[in-house]
Amino acid sequence: MEVLEENEEEEQREEELMKALEISDELHDIETKLSVDEVCVPSDVSDFDWSSIDISQLPSSYKTNSPREKKLLRIADHYLQQYTHLCPDRKPLFLYPVNECCIKKFVSTTVRPTLLPYTELYHWDGCASFLCDYLTMEPLKSPLTPPSSLYSPTTILKYQRGNCFDFSVLLCSMLIGAGYDAYCVNGYATQDICSLDETLEVCPLLGKPQEVPKEITKKPNKYRVKSSPDLQSKFELQQEAKKKAETEATHKNKERGEEKVMEMEKPTCDPLYGLRVHAWVLVLSGKREVPEPFFINPFTGNSHSTMDEHFLGIESVWNHKNYWVNMQDCRNGCKDLIFDLGDTVRWEIMLSETDKPLQMLLDAEEENELFDRNMDDTDEEEEEKDTSFAMPPTWVAPIQISPREFETRCSQGKKLIMYKKAKLEKWAPYLNKNGLVKRLTVYADLRCTEVVEVKEWFKNREDMLDMRELNKKTQLTTEYFSPGHLLGLKVHIYKSMEPETERVMEFYNESRVDGLQKRAENATEIKEYFVGRDDFKYFQHTEFGKRGKKISVTGTRTDINSRPIVQMKECFHRNLEKPADEDVAERVFLIMEEMIQLTYHLKDKYITASKKEFFKLTENYRKQSEIMTPEMCITYQAGSSVKDNKLLHLYKLLQELTEEEKQLKQQVRQSEAEVLNILKIRENEEADIKLTVSIYDTERNEKRKQQYEAMKNAIEDEFPVHEEQDLDYLAPFLIQIGYPEKMTKGQALRLRDDCLTDFKNRLIAKANIIQARFEKEVEELKKKNQQFQENQSQLSREEEAAFLADYSETMFRIHILALRLNREKQTAPQKYLALEEKLRKDPRLAVYLSYD
Repeated sequence: MEVLEENEEEEQREEELMKALEISDELHDIETKLSVDEVCVPSDVSDFDWSSIDISQLPSSYKTNSPREKKLLRIADHYLQQYTHLCPDRKPLFLYPVNECCIKKFVSTTVRPTLLPYTELYHWDGCASFLCDYLTMEPLKSPLTPPSSLYSPTTILKYQRGNCFDFSVLLCSMLIGAGYDAYCVNGYATQDICSLDETLEVCPLLGKPQEVPKEITKKPNKYRVKSSPDLQSKFELQQEAKKKAETEATHKNKERGEEKVMEMEKPTCDPLYGLRVHAWVLVLSGKREVPEPFFINPFTGNSHSTMDEHFLGIESVWNHKNYWVNMQDCRNGCKDLIFDLGDTVRWEIMLSETDKPLQMLLDAEEENELFDRNMDDTDEEEEEKDTSFAMPPTWVAPIQISPREFETRCSQGKKLIMYKKAKLEKWAPYLNKNGLVKRLTVYADLRCTEVVEVKEWFKNREDMLDMRELNKKTQLTTEYFSPGHLLGLKVHIYKSMEPETERVMEFYNESRVDGLQKRAENATEIKEYFVGRDDFKYFQHTEFGKRGKKISVTGTRTDINSRPIVQMKECFHRNLEKPADEDVAERVFLIMEEMIQLTYHLKDKYITASKKEFFKLTENYRKQSEIMTPEMCITYQAGSSVKDNKLLHLYKLLQELTEEEKQLKQQVRQSEAEVLNILKIRENEEADIKLTVSIYDTERNEKRKQQYEAMKNAIEDEFPVHEEQDLDYLAPFLIQIGYPEKMTKGQALRLRDDCLTDFKNRLIAKANIIQARFEKEVEELKKKNQQFQENQSQLSREEEAAFLADYSETMFRIHILALRLNREKQTAPQKYLALEEKLRKDPRLAVYLSYD
């Protein structure tokens, strides 16, 4: 019986082995097929030959291993043997792949923490977006196993391409240098993450569609008022029912179409789901105010939650200090993983270090226990020092990115990304002559054939254009400008650049004198919105009538006769300094009816506002008489039944309004002219696009440097500059003795004394001048103060303010003169001694004065 049981066990083992071999053969076949034709990457990526790169100029650390690195490799090899013995069902660890020089290097020593001198790279999102733009993605040779090589970050930056492990090591180096607690991750992900397939992802620039809130059905109330009888027509109800049926039918057709689209959008079943190897970056909380751990996909630069379904498992993580193996179950992906690397049950550490990360803080009692243990076991620690091993320093050369490379970003200066119903194109600054750096094209279908909208972003434009949106359905163009445009333009929305067509212009009201914020125009009206005006006006509406016969003039863009103004309306905010029934809220000028309507603000506790209507004199009546009659004005005073019969007051008000009407007409014509001017300027700017160059951009300013040097040389040729000679302070005194070739001792002493005496007199004269000015200012101040005291009661506020301003200026001058006089007194002796020392060291006098 025992023999039969043993034979049955052997047969079962053989069957299991045969099944495992069949599964492995199937996986191998699938892997070979996928490696040949599955991964969609650009053609230039697959043609690159890494074996042809130049390694002759690389440092010696790339080509050899130090003694500590050799010891680390022995430790890693022993660690791998233990791991495969204890976990035979798991895949081999990614520990020491070869570098570009075919030398085995431990993965932690390939990480080099670096902080680059660019503000954008001080944050994780800036680092991630830069790398995903700067590097070109290469797929793994085998989607089921990690790569056999891991090149240095410097080589990856030089050739601007790499796989997910190269991306992750470089990004991790930059994040650790920027102060983040970052780790490289070796794990498993979905097909779209591994192959950088974003065709089913919504473009981040578009954002997610807003969810429509569900309508909440209210329970019928038992106690309610009875509804009135239905008095609707049955025929109308039948027609409405037909319309509803038609709309429901069209809605069902749309739903069927959407279901078909959803079926097309569903990803195909992946035979290697859960087996595809991928590398990404893990950022733990604690440093740089990171609230919770998160993942970064190095291919896209996007952040993901640790609960994201696209990440299916983790084998190991590492940084520049250590290596950890995940011992947790990944059947549910990364959802249930706890990222406490100090937990030795969940994470098996390779090198035992005292500074290993502990996310869970110890209590005070536990810290005291640990301290007591350490004090008691000092001898054991000394013995363990021999067995402990610290991570050797990195073998990678310093990571450097030049300003030109940082600015260029994309490989060859451009990059194309396909999203779901969208296409994103990126360019380096100054690559396009129009300053275009980014373009997003939105399509209506998944095949990207029907264009719905185009968005373009610009940089370094002289006309300050930032962004342009073009809606292909409505043919509406929207332009956005940065502050600094010639006419303060902020937004321009239009369908055509022809005048008197529908358009909206927004302005930076801070840069305008009139406080104009927005102007909306079409063929029949102009609406203007204002902010922060002294007259409290915030809105102006002008209506135009039909133009008569056009009189065209050659050489001009538009015709001479302007659109006739039919009505002008102004709205004002409340001015609290005036009573409400005297503060105009709305003013309407009816040009054709020869009327002016005034509406005042509401008074407190009133529901109606005061109003006035003026009827202007006709031309025939105006010639006969200019007398104001009661019929020419209709007034309504809120809260009072008494009519205002002061015709003189109404007459003056009418005159003021007629004058303001003329000014308002001029303003309307100026607004029309400004619109034409803006359109003309925009056409010229688009016809001749100019890009600005920063004064700090030395490479692009080379032409300006050459121009400046040529201009400088031309000026020097026209006006040659004589070499300046040092002034001889003894020249005036040498003239007196006739410039002798050899001086006697008496002449030298006399020369010295004369020079010192003259300098002393000059110092005294200078001090006397400052003293005289000081005394003069003090005397004038006394006189002004005396006059003010005598006439203080008779002075007005303006005169008193003028005196105080003059008084402060005089005190300021007195203070400055006092400081100068004090400084002159302190420095005069020092200047005198300095001149005396200089004379003593003068070669012409030194022979005679050394014995004095």
